[in-house]
Amino acid sequence: MPAPAVTTNVVSMTTSASVPAESAHKASGGGTVTDRLVEANRAYSSDFTDPGMDARPVLQVAIVACMDARLDLHKALGLELGDCHTIRNAGGVVTDDTIRSLTISQRALGTRSVILIHHTGCGLERLTEDFRHELEDEVGQRPSWAVEAFRDVDQDVRQSMQRVRTNPFLPHRDDVRGFVFDVHTGLLREIDPSS
Repeated sequence: MPAPAVTTNVVSMTTSASVPAESAHKASGGGTVTDRLVEANRAYSSDFTDPGMDARPVLQVAIVACMDARLDLHKALGLELGDCHTIRNAGGVVTDDTIRSLTISQRALGTRSVILIHHTGCGLERLTEDFRHELEDEVGQRPSWAVEAFRDVDQDVRQSMQRVRTNPFLPHRDDVRGFVFDVHTGLLREIDPSS
């Protein structure tokens, strides 16, 4: 007696960089990317067990990093769920909103250390503050925020470290270290704040 036929559905996972622009917003099967992610969440939640943690990071560390999709911070740093607070934005720069998050992280949730991570090949190295003017021309209103573009990633890490170390709202400013993540090797390179 022959074995019964088995049907399987294989979903190819790719990065958006390898998907044609016109189909990047569509997931396989005709739904949107958001539909695919919501479906993945349903599968995740079916096996989910409440880990019983509170919001305080186990390692008492907050990480400020770029939002670049190539940075898998938990894997790159050997972190587990609940180990840290992760604050991400374009460039990983220390903005007013970053300070807001760090202040809450330290004063309300017990973090003591801050790690700043920029990376090679950052998109902010190709932008200028003219981006704001272009937006103003397009929509009729200039954004209230700065682009925070930079040309020298090491110097921008130093500037971000300085912004953290001199902010009066942050009570814990002694353990602040900055790094550049190499997107080709996966290695962190520490930045000397005094160079």
